[in-house]
Amino acid sequence: MSDRAPAGQFLDAAIGLLRRVRDEEADSIAAAGTLLADTVQNGGRLFAFGAGHSSLAAQDLVYRAGGLALMNLLAVPGAVGVDVMPAPLGSALERVDGLASAVLDSSPLREGDALLIISLSGRNALPVEMAMSARALGVKVIGVTSVAYASETKSRHASGTYLKDHCDLVLDSKIAVGDAELTLDNVPAPFAPASTVVTSALLQAVMATTAATLADRGVEPPLLRSGNVDGGHDWNGRVMERYRDRIFYRH
Repeated sequence: MSDRAPAGQFLDAAIGLLRRVRDEEADSIAAAGTLLADTVQNGGRLFAFGAGHSSLAAQDLVYRAGGLALMNLLAVPGAVGVDVMPAPLGSALERVDGLASAVLDSSPLREGDALLIISLSGRNALPVEMAMSARALGVKVIGVTSVAYASETKSRHASGTYLKDHCDLVLDSKIAVGDAELTLDNVPAPFAPASTVVTSALLQAVMATTAATLADRGVEPPLLRSGNVDGGHDWNGRVMERYRDRIFYRH
């Protein structure tokens, strides 16, 4: 690590990853935006799922100012974030076989919908099973993961496969195994994770593509406005009423 301040080094690392995503994932981002636009136009519903800290990027898409009103959070009890106590229980739940299928069986997901599955490692049973089971239902699956994990770690699913192996499209976040960008001689562990920054930006790039694609087709994108600008709540009320059959976070 150079003499530059850690804050600047971390920001440089994050910017470098964002540039890689911009340049190397452009085609995949365009394809994902087109898939979601097709789903919206065909009457399908949109869902996002992530476990643990991967859930942060999923939550960032739901009921979001400037975001698509049709994006719903697919929540797995105990795996949404670090609100579960003790926190390691959430990590343990990601390894439980059968949990994803049970959640999907009681969810509104159906054929013709699209599901974003966010898992940095893509190695745990929960995201792998979620992708497999969703596709079996006729749901289009977009996986957001670090592809590097598949060559540097062992799968924790009985099939030996990873999230990337069960998706219609894969978006690679480029995050290195371990998700820590900095090291110091006097710090015993690497630190400063960038996965949330990069994954959220990657997904917002997909959302921007979806909105623009719908507009290019003459379809008004179902976007939400900030509730902190004049008229925002009224605007959102109209959008949610129009699409009430495809929005599940309001019920």
